[in-house]
Amino acid sequence: MAELTYARGALDRDKLLRLLQDYGVYVGVLVLLLFNFAFTPHFASAANFRTQAVQVAPVLIVALGMALAIGTEGVDLSVGSVMALSTSLLSLYLGYGPWLAALIAVIGGIVVGVANGALIAFVGVQPIVATLALMVAGRGLALVLLPQLKDVRDPGLASLGSGDVLGVPYLVLIAAALALLVAFVVRRTTFGRQVLAIGDSRPAARLAGLPVRRVLVVVYVCSGALAAIAGVLATARLTASDPTSLGTLMELSAITAVVVGGTPLSGGRVRIGGTVAGAVLIQLLTTTLIKHDLPPSWTQIAQAVVIVLAVYAARERGRR
Repeated sequence: MAELTYARGALDRDKLLRLLQDYGVYVGVLVLLLFNFAFTPHFASAANFRTQAVQVAPVLIVALGMALAIGTEGVDLSVGSVMALSTSLLSLYLGYGPWLAALIAVIGGIVVGVANGALIAFVGVQPIVATLALMVAGRGLALVLLPQLKDVRDPGLASLGSGDVLGVPYLVLIAAALALLVAFVVRRTTFGRQVLAIGDSRPAARLAGLPVRRVLVVVYVCSGALAAIAGVLATARLTASDPTSLGTLMELSAITAVVVGGTPLSGGRVRIGGTVAGAVLIQLLTTTLIKHDLPPSWTQIAQAVVIVLAVYAARERGRR
């Protein structure tokens, strides 16, 4: 009888952990929404929802690339520096036209992604080490190209940053389109299945004949490109290039969104829907703390706590 009771308790605990990992992020979003509806003045307004959506868009775009990297049992710590590099390149080449400048900025992110992928896939450097090196180098290069804040005055970029379609901002539409694209790639393409297979077991994927090195390089190229797109969109919204602060701690927000959304750090699984909800959760958490006069440093502490809880739930599930 005692063994039966223990087994039943273990089963209930495992079920609770499974529900927490699969649906906890959605419950968290719902709880924060209800709390703000009840206790935050002027929260339930169209202007506020628009602001929240615009602010979460760059985080979501970066988190999409981070989800692919984590899905291969890796990580990309250079995403914030790529955003800084993209804003520097955008400002530097803006005289040639906004769209060419934006293209060059994205190419800059792709180059960083190639460097990350090459170090990981061909040199054998651990992802955390390789991307940490590029995080430092990328921010340094961004500051060399643009040592200080610079106003970005261009009608095309201004329209991108503040325009909308039927009341939905361009930034939100772009983020939603990219989320759908990445979800399709992960679920419906050979490349997506290869990403999951590599994350599940890289040696087994190699023995199965999968192009492990090529897939890893493409994953980090995608992460770099998405981070650069986020940098361009953030610059367009702010109408200023500031490589000193743009993208600072973005890697923390992206990792939090991905892990809380149910993508395990051990790889082998990518949940894009959960990543979207995770990005929304981080934005709501930040907004809640700021609206109630708590300092921004509390946001970082809260994100750290959320990460620990999410990783704990995934770790406990992995043991069973």
